[in-house]
Amino acid sequence: MQVTLKLFASLSPYLPKHAKRNEVQLDVPEGITVAQMIQMQNLPNQLVHLVLLNGHFVAPDQRATTVIQENDALALCPPVAGG
Repeated sequence: MQVTLKLFASLSPYLPKHAKRNEVQLDVPEGITVAQMIQMQNLPNQLVHLVLLNGHFVAPDQRATTVIQENDALALCPPVAGG
């Protein structure tokens, strides 16, 4: 099934080469969870802070059980620091 993966800031280098800007369309197996998607992309867990599925926050304790559906958009952001 097709899903859109969007990676922001310091996560952008983890996108495949064929990505356009900060997003890419991916073929993934049906029934894949948010946690499995993060692992499949080889993203360091400590860098994945904010997770949005179709614009809705997915808490860390829900990532292993939240299933991604056809045409969903998964957006991942690292922790942000500043002053």
